Amino acid sequence: MPSNFTYDDFILGKTDLDDYFIKDSWIIDRYSGSGLYGKGLNSQGELGLGDTNARSSPVQVGTLTNWSQIFLASGGQQSAGIKTDGTLWIWGSNFYGQLGDNSSTNRSSPVQIGTTTDWKNFSGGFQHSLSVKTNGTLYSWGRNSTGQLGQNNLTHRSSPVQVGTLTDWKIASAGSYHSGAIKTNSTLWTWGNNGSGELGLNDTTNRSSPVQVGTLTNWKMLDMSSNHSAAIKSDGTLWTWGVNTNGRLGLNDTTARSSPTQVGTLANWKFVSAGFYGMASIKSDGTLWAWGQNSKGELGQSNVTHRSSPVQIGTLTNWKIVSIGRENVSAVKNDGTLWTWGINNFGQLGDNTTIHRSSPIQVGSLTEWKTVSNKNSGGLALTYSTI
Repeated sequence: MPSNFTYDDFILGKTDLDDYFIKDSWIIDRYSGSGLYGKGLNSQGELGLGDTNARSSPVQVGTLTNWSQIFLASGGQQSAGIKTDGTLWIWGSNFYGQLGDNSSTNRSSPVQIGTTTDWKNFSGGFQHSLSVKTNGTLYSWGRNSTGQLGQNNLTHRSSPVQVGTLTDWKIASAGSYHSGAIKTNSTLWTWGNNGSGELGLNDTTNRSSPVQVGTLTNWKMLDMSSNHSAAIKSDGTLWTWGVNTNGRLGLNDTTARSSPTQVGTLANWKFVSAGFYGMASIKSDGTLWAWGQNSKGELGQSNVTHRSSPVQIGTLTNWKIVSIGRENVSAVKNDGTLWTWGINNFGQLGDNTTIHRSSPIQVGSLTEWKTVSNKNSGGLALTYSTI
């Protein structure tokens, strides 16, 4: 993938995606409104439906159709969305102030964070949150027990606080207790907990402020989860590091890594999602791959065998976006259909049952699904229009 990757869109024309992440759907998501739907676990109100009842099929969050991005926390129980007007809304668990509304009160429906309209992207960890604004500033809030807020201290915050003074941040990602971000110059920076080498700094020392990972300037995409991380470079190579139980790093072994290590030798990786116990990724040819723990069939192989290297899910070449959570996966195809598999004890697969699935099943018959976020035991999804 060239460093100046562009996406030809019939509405926007040729658009530079370097500043916009690299999933094809993001550009359209950013500029057109959508209906928001939730399914699965809802014990902290993380589905935004005004209650704490689990849902086994997608239920619309309110009636508005102006959502442009959605996010579920990595291992946590808070959710967030950015609307087309650039406002940030959060809901769910709030014990450490991770919702950023200057309280520690759980919210079961979306609450706006501040009044600004310049939020660009968001990422939630176990009990902390990160967000980059359109002016390139980075903000953090919530739990800070291991320095995951990047504030050079261990003080919890219940409202957004700027990380340093720089204005060159592009995208941020929050793991359970660690954080990372990519700058506009494509350098990679990490901070927070590092007991398993999940910061990629070739040691296991915690950091309370951002530290650059190596000296390279070709990092394109970053996703962090419980205690491991994944990133894609502008050349299409895939790199992982951190804990490697059940082969979740995809390196054909179970040895932890404290610095980024390339997954195989291929240079055709387009998108990666780091789940709690494994990972899923889409290649530039539209094929879907997964690896790591498979105790509930979350690798989509029609079995429960763990895999320590990437294995293809089926043979189709029309996968658009994938999101892996805690033993469950959701994905959207190019035709707008929504597919899920893995554990289903809370109905998080959205098929109106609680039956586990070890291979992808379609959720309903709609072809209007645009993107999905699936980080814990539930899931959020956007449609092109209100159903």
